[in-house]
Amino acid sequence: MLAKPLVGLTLLGLLLSAACSSYGTAPEGAPFPLGMQRHPSGVRRAGGSASQYIKNVVVIIQENRSFEDFFAGYPGADAPTTGCASPTPSPGESVRIPTRRLSRPLNSSSPCPPGDTVVPLHEVTFETNPDLRHDWYSSMIDWNNGNMDGFTAFGGGDGLDAYGYVDHKELAPYYTMAQQYVLADQMFPTEFGGSFTAHVTLVAGTDDIKLPGQAEVDFPSAIPDDCDSPPQTKSSYITETPYRKIHLFQGPFPCFDQFNTIAEVLDNAGVSWKIYATQVLDAGLWEPFEAMKYVRYGPDWYSDIIAPQTRILTDPEKGELAQVSWVTPSHEDSDHPAYKSDRGPSWVASVVNSIGESKYWGQSAIVILWDDWGGSYDNAPPPQLDYRGLGIRVGCLIISPYAKQDYVSNVQYEFGSILRFIEEVNGLPAGSIGPVSLGYTDGRAASLDDAFDFSQSPRPFQPIQAKYPRSVFLHEKPSKIPVDYE
Repeated sequence: MLAKPLVGLTLLGLLLSAACSSYGTAPEGAPFPLGMQRHPSGVRRAGGSASQYIKNVVVIIQENRSFEDFFAGYPGADAPTTGCASPTPSPGESVRIPTRRLSRPLNSSSPCPPGDTVVPLHEVTFETNPDLRHDWYSSMIDWNNGNMDGFTAFGGGDGLDAYGYVDHKELAPYYTMAQQYVLADQMFPTEFGGSFTAHVTLVAGTDDIKLPGQAEVDFPSAIPDDCDSPPQTKSSYITETPYRKIHLFQGPFPCFDQFNTIAEVLDNAGVSWKIYATQVLDAGLWEPFEAMKYVRYGPDWYSDIIAPQTRILTDPEKGELAQVSWVTPSHEDSDHPAYKSDRGPSWVASVVNSIGESKYWGQSAIVILWDDWGGSYDNAPPPQLDYRGLGIRVGCLIISPYAKQDYVSNVQYEFGSILRFIEEVNGLPAGSIGPVSLGYTDGRAASLDDAFDFSQSPRPFQPIQAKYPRSVFLHEKPSKIPVDYE
């Protein structure tokens, strides 16, 4: 969504409590056989720790896709091909009621709450996938107190636009990665809402601006949403008491020193890091360190913010890959529904291939995820660990020569799990950014260990085939268009 929503919406009571969970078969045309055998989830076998084998962690961040939107029907994953649709997703809210009833009769065996419609998910393409609302308010409605049935509120003419999945053939590189490595089907953002808080929590593990119980929410009042915003810019925040009340554009200027980030931890430990963005200055919420006073006005600003983002395609072969890297795309390569572009899977494949074909492959772990659910349907009720969330589930792929093969990890992860894994790889204690008592999540989150088997021999890299070759991205002109405003 490229326009900020109107001010003045208030959260309404969400009273239902039953969770919606259903299972289905793979959609027609899926690039994997039904009944494919999966390795059972369980404790990692003996063979050492991540710090012994992994020296480089690369986090590739894409945009606005729920787990179901990309992986509906994936064997072994919590990925049903039907969804639950409430005819009244928000009490008192004026919404469109579905006019086509794509359902089986509701009865005691229905996977949905009483009164809901069971909706078969329909296939869409990158070109036809709608751009849906994805801020805090809409996430509350979609979530509907864990019923996961409020998506009709923002679902277009018949209320069912959110109940789709992208044609798996268009996602072929992602499916190849999942089949060769690990698909994690329980990755949840730290907080409900959109990209701004997602990117903050991906590098900080928190966005609490005041204790007790005040956290960033949605986005600031003026772009570029960071230390270089106009002086009068205000952020927004949500409170624990009153519970989950939004204070829109009443928060501090978005140049944060109220919380630490992983940058301080890595710098103090002598661990190199980089973030790849479309531009160094004014990259917006996709370069969250510009909103962190420690980085924006410190030496990291001149050495660790790398632009354009396509340099991630050449740094590995030059021997210049940092120990920790975050990679963000251009708008056209981001998977964002608004851009109607199918280049995202090929962009990610190019990044993976650049690392896989370099000297770093034997010691690398690559994590691919999407920053928020983008308004698309998802069936999995996110565990509620605090007043911020967890938010609606997103996809996550984990790639490494030590990653298990053709494996679905069912371990509950959150964005803090990636930070915890970075700490583990670098021999740092869990919770190095800050304590759980002060809102940090890297101490509470499960690390990504379940995805790895360090007793196996490192597997040689097999290049990921994709529609668009690496040369397309190497010659891509720098983009001055923000990837997202929300």
